[in-house]
Amino acid sequence: MKNVLIMGAAGRDFHNFNVYFRDNKEHRVVAFTATQIPDIDERKYPAALAGKLYPEGIPIYPEEELASLIKEHRISEVFFSYSDVSFEYIMHKASYVLAAGASFILLGPQETMIKSKLPVISVCAVRTGCGKSQTSRKIALLLKERGKRVVIIRHPMPYGDLVRQKVQRFATYEDMIKHECTIEEMEEYEPHIKNGIIVYAGVDYGAILEEAEKEADIIIWDGGNNDFSFYKADLEIVITDPHRPGHELKYYPGETNFRRAQVLVINKIDSAKKEKLDLLLENIKKINPEATIIRANSTILVPEGNDIAGKTVLVVEDGPTLTHGGMPYGAGIIAATKYGASKIVDPRPFAVGSINETFQKYTHLDKVLPAMGYGKKQMDELAQTINKVNCDLVVSGTPIDLGRLIKTNKRILRVTYELEEIGTPDLKEVLREFL
Repeated sequence: MKNVLIMGAAGRDFHNFNVYFRDNKEHRVVAFTATQIPDIDERKYPAALAGKLYPEGIPIYPEEELASLIKEHRISEVFFSYSDVSFEYIMHKASYVLAAGASFILLGPQETMIKSKLPVISVCAVRTGCGKSQTSRKIALLLKERGKRVVIIRHPMPYGDLVRQKVQRFATYEDMIKHECTIEEMEEYEPHIKNGIIVYAGVDYGAILEEAEKEADIIIWDGGNNDFSFYKADLEIVITDPHRPGHELKYYPGETNFRRAQVLVINKIDSAKKEKLDLLLENIKKINPEATIIRANSTILVPEGNDIAGKTVLVVEDGPTLTHGGMPYGAGIIAATKYGASKIVDPRPFAVGSINETFQKYTHLDKVLPAMGYGKKQMDELAQTINKVNCDLVVSGTPIDLGRLIKTNKRILRVTYELEEIGTPDLKEVLREFL
């Protein structure tokens, strides 16, 4: 039996354990290490989820302790199990592990994808913030229009009580309250719920699939963090971003998705520069010329957008797009510029607590406030930061109704964005052929 560690961030790591290690007597998982997400280390993967081989559960340590854990526990293999990282980043981690004496391993699709008895469409991306969520929303509605019962299964974000979060079902806004969802979770679930689409998520994606199959004709895997699907898909749709051409060949496992895709959606064409779009098209031609290409705009809508003209505004954007995704702006900045804001305030001098720590970590951010909210404390600090800013309006580019979630002393204008295909082929045509 080999002693192994799993490097993770409360998502792919737990899934890899469940499908590959849980009943595997050839490996002994000594620990998980955790990064990216606050307050998940110094915990345990609970015995109730870990299976009969782990009656005490499995400890979770900060990734900073990786080298000492390898030495102390005579670790022979380290399995890297999180996503949305550059090739340079992942090879630095590999070198760190190899220098400590262990092997560095990536588990692939054949070892980690679960087969469903129903048709599965996966919607993934080459980076966080490409527009995957609006694409999955459009696909779900198109299938619903054809009379199909559609269930969304979302990439995991389990940052609370893991046993309670084993299988989560979201059909109403109250379900999100009941499950104590973070802002990041609400950003993904709320738009689907508004459209009348049931969402599943949680920790154990085998158990989740069993429940979802009971009320669906088709499963849509709504991916996250540019990870590849947890399920074997019959149709793989991958979103690309002409604002970041070349990233589809520089990030793990985004390039995996890019190469596997049967359909590639080029989103945000309306706000992209021609030379960047051309570079992305050239990379598609070189790497995946057989893929069907769908061109699309990300249409920005602000019902009260004219109120932005001439105003000093604070822009709040989707957190993961700015942090994991590395984008310096999002839909909020585009909307504020489009509708003529006189000034966009730099929020950094007003940042409180963990929000200030986020700015220190992601130094490319200067004119946007990421909607961080991994717990009540961080949500409160987000609200405090907004309250301290001297501005006329808040322009919110997050997919949720931020004003319903946190209470501030500012008026918040909500920006929405939907996928709008250009010409043919479009998603309706692709889905018609699939069905």
